[in-house]
Amino acid sequence: MNVLIMSANGFEDSELLVPFYRLQEAGFGVDVAAAARGTIIGKHGYEVRVDKSFGEVDPAGYAALVLPGGKAPAAIRDLPEVKEIARAFVTADKPVGAICHGPQVLISSGLLTGRQATCYRSVRDELTAAGARYLDREVVVDGRLVTSRQPGDLPAFMRELLRLLPT
Repeated sequence: MNVLIMSANGFEDSELLVPFYRLQEAGFGVDVAAAARGTIIGKHGYEVRVDKSFGEVDPAGYAALVLPGGKAPAAIRDLPEVKEIARAFVTADKPVGAICHGPQVLISSGLLTGRQATCYRSVRDELTAAGARYLDREVVVDGRLVTSRQPGDLPAFMRELLRLLPT
């Protein structure tokens, strides 16, 4: 069983690396997708190998989607392939985890209307303008959607995301 992480340069290092390694510890294969294969670099300098370009991703091959924060979501949120992938996960009722600025991808994909979610404080107004109900909590679970605010929320974020994944 595999999980997909979508990101780009400028990701918040811990918000990509903690899910990456925690999911591997739980027995999942983890692929990182970005605009092109190669390497992406986080805000704090960590380098992560990109397994697939967005165009190579088949959402049917994954059990869940993770959207880390930092500046990466703003860089990819308007790419048609990214929107298509996000919509495919939600339409298939697969778990989607988004932390910090990660919900920006879901906002641009039109996937938060009528949902409860949280995000980094600077994204709050955008989240509510997209039709979501903002809750200032370390983790918000709405069906198969798991959202958190910031790196300090990663333990709660991963706990709730892992609960939704098949064993």
